[in-house]
Amino acid sequence: MAADLFTNIHLLTRWLHVWFGIIWIGHLYFFNFVNIPLQGALDDAAKKAVNPQMMPRALFWFRWGAMLTFVFGWVLYTLNYMYVPGEGFGPNALFHSERHAWILMGMLFGTIMWFNVWFIIWPAQKLLLGGKAGDQAPAIRARAALASKVNTYSSAPMLFGMLGAPHYTQSNHLTMLVFALVGAAVIFGAYKHSTMAFVTKID
Repeated sequence: MAADLFTNIHLLTRWLHVWFGIIWIGHLYFFNFVNIPLQGALDDAAKKAVNPQMMPRALFWFRWGAMLTFVFGWVLYTLNYMYVPGEGFGPNALFHSERHAWILMGMLFGTIMWFNVWFIIWPAQKLLLGGKAGDQAPAIRARAALASKVNTYSSAPMLFGMLGAPHYTQSNHLTMLVFALVGAAVIFGAYKHSTMAFVTKID
């Protein structure tokens, strides 16, 4: 274990940020690539049996994964770019680096995604699962679905921003745009693949 407190706090913060991020984005992909096609294949009786048991649990981990990823992300950003050990808080050398541009890109998309989870998707799901949506249910469901799709596409440039900061470092607008488009193409392919009819063969 490192002797200085800062290094240990930094590693723990990074680990928590990544761990909660896996929980958040894993559930995001589950909802969009697994659950949406599944819901279309279930009849009303199956939905009434499955969804009350599955959705509250999944949404708990989904929304709190988002919140804690967001919180620890800001802590990690402060440690990396707004703090100098032994001197105190304030922009450090990395703040003026090209690496900083990558992390700002990741944070922009991550913040949009966090906002969608807590202020669009979760409020909508509370109304739908609580039976309080009434005649507005189709519109509420559509709004939540759109926000979820925006988050799924946003996750690609968000992740490129997070990985570009420590590993790619050099940045310019064209490079960022190309990587964002590559990510969007991968997400589009995942959506197309998720709607395919799968046949499970048991030998």
